Amino acid sequence: MYDSPLLDPVPLLRDLIRIETVNPPGDEGRLVAHLERLLIAEGITDYKVVGPSAERTNLVVRFPGRGEAPPLLLHAHSDVVPVTGQEWTHPPFEGRLVDGEVWGRGAIDMKGGLAMMLSALFRLRAAGERPAGDVVLAVVADEEDGSGAGAAHLVEQHPELFEGVRYAIGEEGGAGIELAGIRFHPVVVAEKRPGWLRLTLRGPGGHASRLAAPGNPTARLGAVLTALSGARLPRHQMPAADRMLAALAGALPEPLAGAVTRLREDREGDAPPAGLPLNEALQLDSVLRHTVNPTVVRTGHKINMMPAEITVDVDGRILPGEFEVADLVAEIRALIGGEGEDADAIGIELLHEDPRVRPELIAEPEFGPFYDRLEAILREADPEAVPLPVMSPATTDATVFARLGIRCYGWLPLLLPAGAPHRRLLHCADERIPVTALEFGTRCLTELLRTYP
Repeated sequence: MYDSPLLDPVPLLRDLIRIETVNPPGDEGRLVAHLERLLIAEGITDYKVVGPSAERTNLVVRFPGRGEAPPLLLHAHSDVVPVTGQEWTHPPFEGRLVDGEVWGRGAIDMKGGLAMMLSALFRLRAAGERPAGDVVLAVVADEEDGSGAGAAHLVEQHPELFEGVRYAIGEEGGAGIELAGIRFHPVVVAEKRPGWLRLTLRGPGGHASRLAAPGNPTARLGAVLTALSGARLPRHQMPAADRMLAALAGALPEPLAGAVTRLREDREGDAPPAGLPLNEALQLDSVLRHTVNPTVVRTGHKINMMPAEITVDVDGRILPGEFEVADLVAEIRALIGGEGEDADAIGIELLHEDPRVRPELIAEPEFGPFYDRLEAILREADPEAVPLPVMSPATTDATVFARLGIRCYGWLPLLLPAGAPHRRLLHCADERIPVTALEFGTRCLTELLRTYP
C-alpha cells in the first residue's frame, strides 16, 4: 500500500471516474476541486486555477526541477464524452475494479493518463528527487468539445504559465496500431486539426401528401450522405505520415510489410489499402488525406411536412502543414456539388477549427534527443515491443499548446497484449484499462521525468 493516494494510479483513477465530467456541459470544476484537496493535503499550495467560469476550470501547477533541462509540460484533459445510447457491462461512472481492470468513462481517454502523470510526479517527490527540469502539469477542460474553455483559454489568457516550456507530453488520441501480433508503442509526432462544418440543404418543402418537388432537401440529403460516407478525399502525403509508414513496414513481416510499402509508395494510383486488416487499413489511409464524416442530421419535426431545410454537421479533419479549411471545403464541394447557380442549395459554414499553427512544429516533427529518449524508455521497459512514430488521424490539445512554440508528443505508454481491445474503446461502451497498464505507464513517465534531456 502507498502512503499517499497520489502514488498509486489505480485508486486515483477510480476516484476521477466517479466525478462525472461529461462534455457537454463539462463541469470540470468539480474534478479540479478534488485535485486541489489532494494537493493541499500534500503541502502543495502554489498552483493556479483559472477558467472562463467556476464550472469550467483548469488546474496548472509547476513542480520545481533540478535545472538540468528546459521545463516540460504534461497536459491532460479532465472532460469525457457522453455515454448516451451505449450499453455498458458495468456502470460507466462507478470506477469499478473488475478482473484486474478499471472500468469507466475516461479510463483511457484520458483520466487514466492524468492518474499516471500525477503518480509519476509524486513518486519522484516521495523519493526526495526532483525532475530534470521544472514540470508544468496542466489539467484542462473542454478537450472533447473544441478546447475553448480549456487549453485555448490557457494559451490565449495565461501564456505566462508555460514560460520556458520547450516540450510537451499529452495523450495519444486514436493512435494505437496492432499488426501481426506485434506490440507497437505509439509516439505521436503529428496530428490533424478539426475543421467542423455544417452543411445546409435548401429547397422546396410542402405538404407531405403530395409528390415531392425535384431538388427537395430530403432528396439532396440522401445524395450528400452517400457521397460523404467513407469518402476518400485526394491524397496529400506529409513527412510525418511517410516516416510512420516506413517505420511500420520495417518492423512487420511479409506480406504485411509489402502491403504497407505499397500504401506508402502508391502516390499516383492511390488505390485503397489492400492486404491489411480493415481497422488498421482505415487508420493508415486516414493520415494520407483530409477526412470528413457526417455525424449529426437535423431535419423536419412533423410527419406531414416536407422540410425546406436540412442541416448536416460534418466532422472534418485537416492534415497538418499549410492546409486551410478552404482546402477541405473545396474537396467536399467536388463530391457534393452545390456550386455556381446551385450554390444556395447547399451552404457550408464553419462551426469550429483549430488555428493552423506554425507548420514546422506539426508538419515537420522534431526527431532529436527528446524523441530519442521517449523511444529509449519504451525499449528499456518493454524490449519485445516496437516504438513507432505516429501521425494521428485524431486531434488533441497538442495542436493548441503548439501555438506557444512547444513541441508536442503523444506519449502515454500502456503495456497491452496483442489483440487487446482497449485502445479501440475510446468513446465506446465498456471503456477500461488494465491495472498493469497503468503501472507500466506510471513507471515510464517517472523515468522520463527523471532523465529527459
